[in-house]
Amino acid sequence: MEFKKYKLRDLGTVDISGIDKKSYEGEKPVRLCNFTDVYKNWAITKYHYPTLMKATAKDRDIEKFKIRKGQVAITKDSETRDDIGIPTYIADDFDDVVLGYHCALITPGDALDGQYLNAYLNSKMAKKYFEGYASGSGQRYTLTLDSINDFQIWLPEIKTQKRISKILSDIDRKIALNTRMNAELEAMAKQLYDYWFVQFDFPDENGNPYKSSGGKMVYNPTLKREIPAGWEVSTYGNEFDVKLGGTPSTSEDSFWVNGTINWLNSGEVQNFPINSSEKKITESALNNSSTEFLPKGSVLISITRYLRVTILNIDACINQSVAGFAESELLKHPYTYFALTAEVPRLMKLRTGAQQPHINKETIEASPILIPPASALSRYYAICNPILYELIKKSEETDNLTHLRDSLLPMLMNGQVTVE
Repeated sequence: MEFKKYKLRDLGTVDISGIDKKSYEGEKPVRLCNFTDVYKNWAITKYHYPTLMKATAKDRDIEKFKIRKGQVAITKDSETRDDIGIPTYIADDFDDVVLGYHCALITPGDALDGQYLNAYLNSKMAKKYFEGYASGSGQRYTLTLDSINDFQIWLPEIKTQKRISKILSDIDRKIALNTRMNAELEAMAKQLYDYWFVQFDFPDENGNPYKSSGGKMVYNPTLKREIPAGWEVSTYGNEFDVKLGGTPSTSEDSFWVNGTINWLNSGEVQNFPINSSEKKITESALNNSSTEFLPKGSVLISITRYLRVTILNIDACINQSVAGFAESELLKHPYTYFALTAEVPRLMKLRTGAQQPHINKETIEASPILIPPASALSRYYAICNPILYELIKKSEETDNLTHLRDSLLPMLMNGQVTVE
């Protein structure tokens, strides 16, 4: 299988979008494929359409940036270098979806298959290139049009590209199916949580919905709402030993070389659940730094920028931008995860700091948490645990498939495997 080297400018066109999220009178309504949509998805399909943001755009921008099957979109600028150059494949045609700003749209020519390009841009070599060519400092990094056009790509003939793309897209379809199933499983678990602990229609002693059937409610001044009689309100600080992590010195080799202990940064908290870590530390780092260890089943929250909540599916240490707490005898992750997630909108309003908005550990510790009786929680766990167990198993399968997909392209390129 012969590969030839080209620059991207010789294989297609690159256009940088300036369409923002706002709606303007006199413009046409559209759906916006924005930075987050590109960043989070290997491919954009019709499945994503209902989740795409509503906006407006001018006729000329719609004509230029309406996304079509076979194109590839990439993130063009962001607060950090490693968020730049992240691609997604446009897997379907859309009538009214345009690419939003902070992104670039690549339209391949006849010699380049879009799915192959997407896989290539997802490779480590591409990520390293874009990180190196990201200009700017401080608050914003960006890619110039020339730096995108000058990206070099090794290509086999188009027939071979399509065969490679078929293999990768088959894997991706399974990943996409798992992702949809997990979204549905999480929605099921959340609906159960809301029904029991927000609407308070958990089954009473007769199997009837508690509040709707006239169960006794009492006003709680902390939550400023009625809760079932006999239920309590506490704080996260009273119920958990809230941990705030730290970063072992990167200049100390004994903290990192041959490390076996998972160590997480705040960016990894966006994964739900967390099945692995990018970096590992040693026992020496754990014992001689401010990092904190949390066992599998703990709930984590990132405390900088956008607050995210997740569940640990591994034992791991955390950095200083992550707070977490292990399960207690009463409060397990199927309850605490949804309880803390419901607190995020309120906590977002309490962030401080102009350069990097954040909340502190004390704010989390002072946050209220509803404490149902053990009997109610036990019945809730019996229903919710199997749902989240299935979700976690699907996420592990997805991680394995993602690793397989991402490792196949370089193996195909260096001849370790062939499409035959």
